[in-house]
Amino acid sequence: MASNLNPGEQVVFEGHPSWRAILAFYLKGITITIVIVVILSLIGASTGLVVGALLVGSGLTVLAEEAIAVKDLSAERLAQQIRNAEEDVADATDPEKKRKAQEMLDHLKDMKSVL
Repeated sequence: MASNLNPGEQVVFEGHPSWRAILAFYLKGITITIVIVVILSLIGASTGLVVGALLVGSGLTVLAEEAIAVKDLSAERLAQQIRNAEEDVADATDPEKKRKAQEMLDHLKDMKSVL
C-alpha cells in the first residue's frame, strides 16, 4: 500500500516488527510508567495524581501501525482501497502474499466499521 507522506516525512520502517521488538517496546513503556508512579508516591503526591499518572502512562504506551490524517479519510477512498485489496487477495498465488493481502483487507474493513 502506497503511503501518502507530507513534505519532510519519510517511511522509517515498513512491515511488521518482531515479537521481541514489540515486547521490548511495551516493557520500556511500562517500566517508565512504574518509575514515574513510584517517584510520585515517594514524594507524597496525592493518590489521584498517582492513579492519573498510571492511567496516562499506560494509555501512552501504544504502538501505532499506521497514522492517517482525519482530513485524508473518506468513505469513497476507503471503498476503493477495499475493492483493490479484494482484488489483491483474489489475484495472490503465493500463500504469504495472499496472507498479507488478506491482512490488509481485514485492516481496511476494520477502518470502514469505525468510519
